[in-house]
Amino acid sequence: MDHEYTHRKLTEKLDKIEAELERWLPQKIETPWVEKVFSESAKKTDKESIQIPLAPLRDIVSRGGKRWRPLLMTLVCEILGGGDAALELSPLVEFCHNASLIHDDIEDQSNERRGKPAIHLIYGMDTAINSGSLFYFLSTCCIDSCTIRNKEEVYKIWAEYMRRLHLGQAMDINWHRNVSLVPPPDQYFLMCGFKTGSLASFAAELGAYSAGASNETMKRLGKAAEKLGVGFQILDDVKNLTTGIPGKKRGDDIIEGKKSLPVIKFLHKYPEKREMVFNCFHAAKSNTLSEPEIEKLIETLTASGVLKEAEEEGRNLLKEAREIFGAHDLIDGFFSIIS
Repeated sequence: MDHEYTHRKLTEKLDKIEAELERWLPQKIETPWVEKVFSESAKKTDKESIQIPLAPLRDIVSRGGKRWRPLLMTLVCEILGGGDAALELSPLVEFCHNASLIHDDIEDQSNERRGKPAIHLIYGMDTAINSGSLFYFLSTCCIDSCTIRNKEEVYKIWAEYMRRLHLGQAMDINWHRNVSLVPPPDQYFLMCGFKTGSLASFAAELGAYSAGASNETMKRLGKAAEKLGVGFQILDDVKNLTTGIPGKKRGDDIIEGKKSLPVIKFLHKYPEKREMVFNCFHAAKSNTLSEPEIEKLIETLTASGVLKEAEEEGRNLLKEAREIFGAHDLIDGFFSIIS
C-alpha cells in the first residue's frame, strides 16, 4: 500500500466532505439558502429567528469529529465504481449524527461534549432540543438538490435508519432510567446495533446505493458497517473506564448510570455485586458520588477482567467488519485513521 498516496486521497475526501457540510450549514446566511431550506416565504423572517437554531449546529460541527461516517460512505461509493456520486449526501449522515449527540447529551444530562460544555448548557434546553430536531431535517436538503437516482429510495433508507436510531436510544434510556435493570448481553448488542450501528450502516448502504450496487451488496456492507459501529462503541465504553475519552471526563458513564458492556458483563458474572454497583449509580444520580468512589468502581471492574473481555469483543467486531469490506488500500487507510 502506498501510504502517502492513500493519506492524500483520504485527506482530499475529508476536505470535500467539509465543503458539503459548509454548503448546507454556511457561516453567513444568504437569502437563496433560506429559500432552499425553508421556502421562499421564509425570507421575510427576521434574521435572529433563523440564527438562533443555527448557532448550536455550527458550534457542535466546528468542534470537530473524525467524520468517519460520511468518509466511509464516499469510500464505499468509489470502491464500487461510483466515483464521488455519494459526496453530495455527506450532510445526510454527518448532520444526523450531530443531531443525535445534542439530544443524547440532554437525555443523559451530560456536561461536556468534545471538550466543551454540552450544547444545552450553552444555548438553553429549549433551543438545544429545537436545534437538534432541525438538524435531522436540515440534513435532507441535500437529497432534494443532489443528482442521485430515485431520490424517493434515499428518503426511504434515511427514514428507516432514523427510526432504528431512535429505537436504540429508547432502549438505552429505559436502561439507565431503571437503575436496577440489568439487560442480557444479547439485548445490549441489539440496542447498540440500533443506536450506534444505524448511522454507520446507513452510511455504507447509502454509498453502495449511490454507486448503483445491488441490494445484496448494500445489505452486506451495511451489516459490516453495523459491526464497525458497535465495535467502536464498545471500545469507547472501555476507554471511558480506562484512559478516558478526549472531551469527556473519565468515568462519565458511571455518573450517567450507563449500562455499558463491561458493566453488564460484570453484573452477570458477579450478581452478588449488584447492590454495590446500583448504590454507586444511585449516588451518582443524586450528585453524592465522589471521584474516589468512581475510581474504586473502575478498579473493581478492571480487576474482574470484564474490561479486557469487552475490549476483545470490540476489536473482534472491527476485524469482522474489515474482512467483509474486503482488501482495498483506501479501506485499510480508513481503518488506520479512525482506530
